[in-house]
Amino acid sequence: MPGSLSNAHTVTKLPAQDLERARAFYRDKLGLEPVEQSTGGLRYVCGPSEFHLFSSAGAPSGASTQMAFEVEDLEATLADLRARGVTFERFEMAGFEVRGDTIAAPDNYSSKGTGELGTFFYDSEGNLIGIAQPVREGATRG
Repeated sequence: MPGSLSNAHTVTKLPAQDLERARAFYRDKLGLEPVEQSTGGLRYVCGPSEFHLFSSAGAPSGASTQMAFEVEDLEATLADLRARGVTFERFEMAGFEVRGDTIAAPDNYSSKGTGELGTFFYDSEGNLIGIAQPVREGATRG
């Protein structure tokens, strides 16, 4: 039986020790502008989802992915972000094949594809952000 949250809209919240520095990073490096601003916060909408940056004295651990973007063309997205100055992290993870800046996950949620290609970067505030592309049957693996 579904719970009361099963139809809720989810929102990612990311801490920012310097909100203006974070705004500049998301604008200049990712090409994103907030759709709304409040005291101590910025609201961004990407497709059907949204995320918020909020002023915080706390710092993210950066030890795990805090938000991820799922894209249709990973290589084109990475090329755009590299041209904007984004630096990608290289992680060695058991069970995953490393391919330069990206990793290949051998499986995925079956409704999304047979695997996943992805990479990670840190934003200006130390939040670890992922970018991924599902691998679908018959699709070329990057």
